[in-house]
Amino acid sequence: MKITIITITYNAERWLEKTMRSVLGQTCKDYEYLIIDGASTDNTLEIVKRLEPAFEGRLIRQSEPDKGLYDAMNKGLARAKGEFVWFINAGDEIYAPETLAHVVAAATAETDIVYGKSCVINAAGEKVGEHHKKTPADLQRNHLLNGLVVSHQAIIVRRQIAAPYDLQYRISADYDWVIKAVSVSRRNCYLDEPLCKFLTEGVSKKQRKRSWEERFVIMRRHFGLFRTLWAHFVIALKYPFSTKY
Repeated sequence: MKITIITITYNAERWLEKTMRSVLGQTCKDYEYLIIDGASTDNTLEIVKRLEPAFEGRLIRQSEPDKGLYDAMNKGLARAKGEFVWFINAGDEIYAPETLAHVVAAATAETDIVYGKSCVINAAGEKVGEHHKKTPADLQRNHLLNGLVVSHQAIIVRRQIAAPYDLQYRISADYDWVIKAVSVSRRNCYLDEPLCKFLTEGVSKKQRKRSWEERFVIMRRHFGLFRTLWAHFVIALKYPFSTKY
């Protein structure tokens, strides 16, 4: 099995069906689909059960309390059996019916990471734009000094190099996770196309502040204090002129 697609849910009845149908509609069927639910109390599980037969045995669901998003992601990693893992969480969508086929074709024996562009959508499903960070065609570790230059929903990682998410980070563990994967990857394959639609509903000032604080700690850990300070100086200069989604 080539790809394990993992969707994390909690009380996601508003968003989940679109996410599931974007997986179900893929022309390539070389995947397993894990839905890791945090013991939802709304109609999330009813939606899963209603659509489950259409996946013809490729869907595995798990519902139990967790310690937050990244704990649930770790549960998904622990259950994954595919050669590669891809997180498409509730509210996000795989971009087009042919997208998974393109990813599978790129996921050769020598490749550890497949990545591409991402399309940002709002709550109405309308396109807002592309991810605010420019995705490099030759992704290397140093590119991540500029932040998460590949959105988490647009990077597919070989399971053998996918470390557990570090639960000390509440908002930015995905950034730490991507740095770790890129640091050990033998080959990164860029697809010059959108791989996902990812939902943005805006980030509160409090969350943004905490995210910056966590990212500073993560950058210092991986790149050292001087390079981290310099990177933040450059980011601060660019920030007034950048998009915020």
